Amino acid sequence: MTSTSTGKLSDSIADNIRNALKQSQSYMKRCFSKYMEKGKRVLKAHELRDEFEKVMDDKNETLGTMFSSAQEAVVTPPYVTFAVRPTPGCWEFVKVNSVDLSDVKQISSAEYLKLKETIADENWSKDENALEVDFEAFDFSMPKLTLASSIGKELNFVSKYITSKLSGSVDNAQPLVDYLLSLEYQGEKLMINETLNTAAKLQLALIVAEVSLSDLPRDTPYQSIELRFKEWGFERGWGDTVERVHETIRSLSEVLQAPDPQNLEKLFSKLPTIFKVVIFSPHGYFGQSDVLGLPDTGGQVVYILDQVRAMEEELVLKIKSQGLNIKPQILVVTRLIPDARGTKCNQERESIIGTKYSQILRVPFRTETGILRRWVSRFDIYPYLETFAQDVTSKILDAMEGKPDLIIGNYTDGNLVSSLVASKLGITQATIAHALEKTKYEDSDIKWKELDPKYHFSCQFIADTIAMNAADFIIASTYQEIAGSKERPGQYESHAAFTLPGLCRVVSGINVYDPKFNIAAPGADQSVYFPYTETGKRFTSFHPAIEELLYSKVDNDEHIGYLADRKKPIIFSMARLDTVKNLTGLTEWYGKNKRLRSLVNLVIVGAFFNPSKSKDREEMAEIKKMHALIEKYQLKGQIRWIAAQTDRNRNGELYRCIADTKGAFVQPALYEAFGLTVIEAMNCGLPTFATNQGGPAEIIVDGVSGFHINPTNGDESSNKISDFFEKCKTNPAYWNQFSADGLKRINECYTWKIYANKVLNMGCMYGFWKQLNKDQKQAKQRYIQAFYNLMFRNLVKNVPLASDETQQPDSKPAGKPQPTPSTKRSQSRLQRLFGA
Repeated sequence: MTSTSTGKLSDSIADNIRNALKQSQSYMKRCFSKYMEKGKRVLKAHELRDEFEKVMDDKNETLGTMFSSAQEAVVTPPYVTFAVRPTPGCWEFVKVNSVDLSDVKQISSAEYLKLKETIADENWSKDENALEVDFEAFDFSMPKLTLASSIGKELNFVSKYITSKLSGSVDNAQPLVDYLLSLEYQGEKLMINETLNTAAKLQLALIVAEVSLSDLPRDTPYQSIELRFKEWGFERGWGDTVERVHETIRSLSEVLQAPDPQNLEKLFSKLPTIFKVVIFSPHGYFGQSDVLGLPDTGGQVVYILDQVRAMEEELVLKIKSQGLNIKPQILVVTRLIPDARGTKCNQERESIIGTKYSQILRVPFRTETGILRRWVSRFDIYPYLETFAQDVTSKILDAMEGKPDLIIGNYTDGNLVSSLVASKLGITQATIAHALEKTKYEDSDIKWKELDPKYHFSCQFIADTIAMNAADFIIASTYQEIAGSKERPGQYESHAAFTLPGLCRVVSGINVYDPKFNIAAPGADQSVYFPYTETGKRFTSFHPAIEELLYSKVDNDEHIGYLADRKKPIIFSMARLDTVKNLTGLTEWYGKNKRLRSLVNLVIVGAFFNPSKSKDREEMAEIKKMHALIEKYQLKGQIRWIAAQTDRNRNGELYRCIADTKGAFVQPALYEAFGLTVIEAMNCGLPTFATNQGGPAEIIVDGVSGFHINPTNGDESSNKISDFFEKCKTNPAYWNQFSADGLKRINECYTWKIYANKVLNMGCMYGFWKQLNKDQKQAKQRYIQAFYNLMFRNLVKNVPLASDETQQPDSKPAGKPQPTPSTKRSQSRLQRLFGA
């Protein structure tokens, strides 16, 4: 549990539960006595439900609802205090006396955290002067969403709120006029000048300008009307043609006359506000070749490079349509590593392939003794970040010949640095978590002292909380990343309230109903992942290698097993070989299902085949398990196991070759935060079956653009796949339908072009939002600065500086993240009854 009460299940929840317990007293006495058996502890959701289900009265709906939505409970005999989450982002804390079940109280998040602290540090839990951190205290006048279904759509909410502020008297629109007056590029005014310094003057000038355009051809260039417009107080930026200028004038006129959210968003999408973007990603080896697979270097690098290409392309189009002759600039700022292990990470500047105006800027980590030459783990990076932020600020200003217009951080370190730089320069800032480590490791907050000597989670959790609150907007890939699902909290939601006993009690860290959260799902590089039907673009040079990869009967270091019947379609999965990715689960589903085996072959891509080559205990166990399953179900002749593949271009063609067999992609993970391989497969035209736990459940519309599968019910899932291929056998058009509809879904929702347009529009809108709320923003920023200086800086002193002596790249905790028990278990009787 790591959340707070942001909404109310019921004003009388304690009374409702008290009455329900009274009705089922004999049952519940036995249940609570079981909770008491092992004394003081934290009970997880599955433990609560297990005991309740043994004694439950099926008719007691109130108790069923509470227990099905309880995430955990703290046992402090004779009390059991439940953390109940009836809906995403809404938490209630209910304290029950196990001796006297009529003694039921509803308590605050702070009181709940104190009870939880008694498990780890009882003396500190009783300290009346223990530090409590409350960021929501500075959001008292900030509007909040109230509907869970609106989470992640906050840009719509922000535009509605802004229009309400601009409505009414013409004077209410003055903040918009002031914002337009602030627009400039390297000292040159854009849109309007001081001649039009009031809403009334601007409205009148817009009417005159619109009339003057009415008789001109739509394709007349702006240069033909520029002098006349300047006399009226207009500057460049309205558009490149009369048609575009007219559209922008009409949008602004409508906003000034009677603002509505749609017109406001349309207007801001046209305004010349963003030309220079800085993206931070300090850790790992950030480069364009020979880096994937190095410590702390993986999907985030691919994400950012694809993001940059898409954003540059979108900026070029926007700037041209605005009638400006300005070249955009995008800088990806990362760490320069002198000992670069054969990569280009020791080069200060590197142009980004596939772009004209984007570069990587590398700045070294520096201490009082000089420049750090070697790689340093992302968990040990904190002592270098403040100096790094100072150094990169001057480098950015020099490279861009001025301030950037938008700063985007990535992961904990990049988000913290972006917060420091954005605060110093007064720039609109966005953050992208990618992964919040706190949610991966059970009880990592109350057990922080055990983990801190090696992994410095106290620094990480505080840094994440600071960056979330400092950001003007937060970009998430899925709803579940923010607010989870009905069954489990989201990654951001888990930072709503948490405690680091002996350090601080965060009673309000972040609120998932805050208007800064927005979903902008990434896409796949469409120059690599494109439909199998686009034969002219196919990477046919890979075909001999892929033929050998799929069908050779030779076992070697790259592939084992073989496919005896080449006429059968292939079901295909590609992922890391760990418990959560569940590739061995898919293999077992296939092995057990004779009908599925008769219909299709199975191809698995992941890891390698000799467990002794792995340094990861979980991967070693999964490799051994895969071998055992192949032997147990006698799969030779029906399965091909291919070692992990890192060549993106060849992987793209591999997806298409699987599509040539009229096969399918299967993503069987116990939990998947986003599901990039799902996007890649659907881009290539492969019908896709993906887990219903996490991001893929949002990507795929079940039964329309693909299929959801339950990773905890292998029989059900394998039969669903079998049913599909049986239908395809009798009706080949059925396969084509799902191939086409999957691709349609991607093109409508999951492309980098859509992503780039969304993020740039967010940057424009939140820049104005920031100006509207500057007083409150400044007050909160002072609180953040105090927290940073008095807490984070002191924590950093406990992180040893790395040495340039030989280092062992140990970049992840010994225990890999495990899915919560609820994701491993089939749906319980309680969940079936009460829908949790």
